[in-house]
Amino acid sequence: MGLLDNKHAVITGAASGIGAATATRFIAEGASVILCDIDDARGQALAESLGDSARYVHVDVAEDGAIEHAIALSQSAFGGFDTIFNNAGTPGTIGSILDLDATAFDRTLAVHLRGVFLGIRAAGRAMAAQGFGSIINTGSVAGMQANFAGHDYSAAKAAIIHLSETAANELGELGIRVNAICPGFIATAIFGRAAGLEGDQAQATVELMALSSQEAAPMRRSGLPEDIANTAVYLASDLASFVNGQRIAVDGGLTTGRLYRESMANAPASLALLKDAVSGA
Repeated sequence: MGLLDNKHAVITGAASGIGAATATRFIAEGASVILCDIDDARGQALAESLGDSARYVHVDVAEDGAIEHAIALSQSAFGGFDTIFNNAGTPGTIGSILDLDATAFDRTLAVHLRGVFLGIRAAGRAMAAQGFGSIINTGSVAGMQANFAGHDYSAAKAAIIHLSETAANELGELGIRVNAICPGFIATAIFGRAAGLEGDQAQATVELMALSSQEAAPMRRSGLPEDIANTAVYLASDLASFVNGQRIAVDGGLTTGRLYRESMANAPASLALLKDAVSGA
């Protein structure tokens, strides 16, 4: 038996990275999955590789009505709809807020915040009729603390976290759970896309990001899409039936503060220098 036997999910941003890993894991746990993305070639290929329990549909999450089509496909093709993972995203911008282009800002918020809002609304309407469901949103540590990403991305993720909480408060009364997963540095192609790369070139940066981020958090390894997928499986499953309105950081301890090995390793020597300076005065 799988943790998600007889569950039916819709996953956005499913063609690669976290979305692809989650779709793969959901199906391994017994779910059916509607994969949504704008990368049609990669998304269709993944759906075909995952077998009869997967379907792909083109969805621009910022477009009103698009996610409803995916939910309807889950209901018609697989006979139900239990979970949505609002995961689609863009890297946003980098640089000073003084130079931030308003059009770029609007696009980042459209994909992230508007996309998650539309996903929550569409899923909530479908789930309200049946009295149950799990809505999972991708937040970020960038929405919890400063300087993990650009201004627009960070603002959008902070809003997603809070929207998850306000929606959980309302929809919980209807039997619908809403939670946010907040990844830390996860090795995906989003970093390559932030550098201006697309397609296979962006995908080629994943291994390099995995190597370069090994020392970012207290746990000395890079974060992987599977780490987020595992958390999404839990939130979609009946094991999390009383988990609602939570922000779950999956970050290897990144948000606990400065790295102990960097900040405290030099403390004895620094204190000794301070002592010597005073004693010798």
